[in-house]
Amino acid sequence: MKRFINILLHPLTVTFLMLFFDQWLKIWVKTHLTLGSGFPVLGNWFQIHFIENKGMAFGMEFGGDWGKLALSLFRIIAVFGIGYYLFKLSRGTHRWFRVCMALIFAGAIGNIIDSAFYGLIFNDSFNQIASFMPDEGGYAPFLHGWVVDMLWFPLFEGYFPDWFPIWGGEHFLFFRPVFNIADASISVGIVSIFLFNKRFFPKKKEVPAEQAVETN
Repeated sequence: MKRFINILLHPLTVTFLMLFFDQWLKIWVKTHLTLGSGFPVLGNWFQIHFIENKGMAFGMEFGGDWGKLALSLFRIIAVFGIGYYLFKLSRGTHRWFRVCMALIFAGAIGNIIDSAFYGLIFNDSFNQIASFMPDEGGYAPFLHGWVVDMLWFPLFEGYFPDWFPIWGGEHFLFFRPVFNIADASISVGIVSIFLFNKRFFPKKKEVPAEQAVETN
């Protein structure tokens, strides 16, 4: 059992599993739903809602075609940097820190695959279900593909009270952004590192000078 857990928590295993589930769900959604469609999973609280993100995570966009290209190139550079850092991590590093880095690495790769290749291997999803490797070619050139998002948690909605600053009286929905497994993987990895930073990198206890002299 211990050996199985060690294998399961190995950075390569974590990276592979997250990539597999991320790409499996994206390809399923892309080849079974039209853009803007979806279905409830847990009532109205959790839904599959298919959108395509032209830019950053959680549906945010970034600077048109040139911004898209710059973002894709930045992602590729970042992935190589994260991958190199993960490869260089020693076994003495906290296990869960390595897992967190693997989650970030896998999420970054997952969204790069969409940006780099989905435009080449799928046609668009506007009013139609996309086909894999269509005869007429894909909907976008290399590095200009759109990231597939589908996880939506509109847990509750309502209106801000009139006295609330800036948004008083306006409608709100929580949680509004639609995202994917890769986005969630990156977010969980980053937040976990932030929350457990002291556990991952404990400070070494300083030995008083007098005690060090006596030990020697």
